[in-house]
Amino acid sequence: MMRKIIRIDEEKCDGCGLCASACHEGAIAVIDGKAKLLKEDFCDGLGDCLPSCPAGAIRIEEREAAAYDEAAVRDAQRKKAEAKEMDEKEKTAGGCPGMRAMQFAAAEEAAPAGLARPQSRLAQWPVQIKLLPTRAPFFDGAKLLIAADCTAYAYADLHEKFMRGRVTLIGCPKLDEVDYSEKLTEIIRENEIKSVTVLRMDVPCCGGLQRAAETALRASGKFLPWQVLTISRDGRILDE
Repeated sequence: MMRKIIRIDEEKCDGCGLCASACHEGAIAVIDGKAKLLKEDFCDGLGDCLPSCPAGAIRIEEREAAAYDEAAVRDAQRKKAEAKEMDEKEKTAGGCPGMRAMQFAAAEEAAPAGLARPQSRLAQWPVQIKLLPTRAPFFDGAKLLIAADCTAYAYADLHEKFMRGRVTLIGCPKLDEVDYSEKLTEIIRENEIKSVTVLRMDVPCCGGLQRAAETALRASGKFLPWQVLTISRDGRILDE
């Protein structure tokens, strides 16, 4: 049938994934660094994804396409919600032992002079964004540190300088190939978060982590103190 539907210009697409987050029907996904329309019958043609695309890579056109299947969309949304609920239960109450949420005693004091062994400032477990629950006691009143994986290896004093007094969330958008913005939005929206610090590397792929955090802050509807700091590959803070 002839109807209105989106078209994605892959030449313009930078793979940020914001359109996929904006598509409530789940018609769009980022594959091999480019946004793609996966299911024509999941696209309602209303264009909610257009304003979220910073590259202007999406437009509405009228062409031959499968009819919009609202029942299938609702079924897919239901299954996604059920899978998410099950995932949250496994992370907080069971499942893999390595994914169970844990909170550690706060270590706010500075390291004593002459201490031979540095102290860990990790406040909770897990730390990977993909494994973290969206609600947990350690998020209440927390200052979030959203850090790229590589920053821990590039910056020697990460624990004392950035992790002390914060709940740490780490990820790599290039290796995980996932848009973190949806989960980060829920964490910020559903918990009493005090502030957000984004720590990224000075490489282009780390822009995905920064964009996800910025998208989450906007989507949460909250106005929080936040900052983005960049670590150089030779271990310097470039923003200070």
